[in-house]
Amino acid sequence: MELTHEILERLEQLEEKYSVMGQDILSYLDGLLYADYLTYWDYIHLDTLLSLQTPETPFPDEKIFILYHQITELYFKLSLLAIEQLLDAEAPGLDFFKRQVTRVNRYFDSLVSSFDIMVEGMDRDEFLKFRMSLLPASGFQSAQYRKIELMSTDMYRLVHGSKREEVAPDSPVEELYQRLYWKSGATELATGKKTLTLKQFEQKYAEEFQDLGREMRHRNLWQAYLRLPEADRQDEELKQLMRHYDFNIEVRWPLSHLRSAVRYLDAKPQVIEATGGTNWQDYLPPRKQRIIFFPDLWTDEELDNWGKSIRF
Repeated sequence: MELTHEILERLEQLEEKYSVMGQDILSYLDGLLYADYLTYWDYIHLDTLLSLQTPETPFPDEKIFILYHQITELYFKLSLLAIEQLLDAEAPGLDFFKRQVTRVNRYFDSLVSSFDIMVEGMDRDEFLKFRMSLLPASGFQSAQYRKIELMSTDMYRLVHGSKREEVAPDSPVEELYQRLYWKSGATELATGKKTLTLKQFEQKYAEEFQDLGREMRHRNLWQAYLRLPEADRQDEELKQLMRHYDFNIEVRWPLSHLRSAVRYLDAKPQVIEATGGTNWQDYLPPRKQRIIFFPDLWTDEELDNWGKSIRF
């Protein structure tokens, strides 16, 4: 083989790279020579990935339930990666800002459109049987979804509507955290006390959520948007992307869960409690929670009809 200029140039660059580490380039070339070829299944740890479904019951459709929730968490991780890249940029340009918001929108568009896997894709009788073996575990305990919320807007916007007058936007994170809207969704229907589902969740993540809340106080997505030049903030395409982001995460996604809950749990005249005893009738409808990341980007009429008639 002829040692072309391009090959010699690459060898010089490699030598310079490894000399900084005090290493001999020949050692690394030997390592490259003896290393096995990378395979697809090893690269993505396919065998491990496909072995992570361990049902608690013999009902076949429980695997569908597990797989879909695992897929959901992977999409949440993709969303967090997109948000982190945007927030880590010192001075994100308009195109980069749009690209990252678009990525999150695509992930949630896919999640919402795929929810029929849950709504229509499982046998109802099987679900109502195997779900009793999952207590007190619940999709409510998705920490990544809570992190997406905390990284999207000021923490005050996530306070339950009935408790916003008790705090201010600049209140200590500890006070805001105690009033977050989702806590009301994991209370016992009869007593109003915290469910074991919520107790477990807070025991594992409360400190992490509060640390993230402090970190995001001045660097969440909304604050990043406000730091853009005025001309960029007035860009209509970006405004629509931000609105779509808001609507996807706080309206379409909860509505998907509500539709699933109605199918599987609303057995009139008796309404079945959700896994973990969460109060899904009050917690899932967006019109009741009215959690809005970017209220300044919506009209008064749209805000009044939040979760009812807005469409994208």
